[in-house]
Amino acid sequence: MNDNEYFRATLITIGRKTSRNHSVMLRAVKYNGKIYFSRHRPDSDWFKNSLANPEVTVKYDGMTLSGIAKPVKDLELNQKISHLKYPGEDRANEQRVAIEITPCKS
Repeated sequence: MNDNEYFRATLITIGRKTSRNHSVMLRAVKYNGKIYFSRHRPDSDWFKNSLANPEVTVKYDGMTLSGIAKPVKDLELNQKISHLKYPGEDRANEQRVAIEITPCKS
């Protein structure tokens, strides 16, 4: 997997109410050695869960990695992620919220 491209991944968060694993398949972006997930509004369970407990797992291409999630607050970075996630699509210009996953060192 090259940097600066999107792919399908399973994001596993810990439920903020149940404390159980919560898995969801999403389009992700790899950029500068980190993985990003985004959406229109901060109302999804996976987004809220990652804020409540930033220890997450990402599965893709037969790999599993653990990481730490944090919200993306840099507007320029958020826009860059949208353009990488939706290349050439109008929705790349929509305002989104995103989380950044920094892989844990093994």
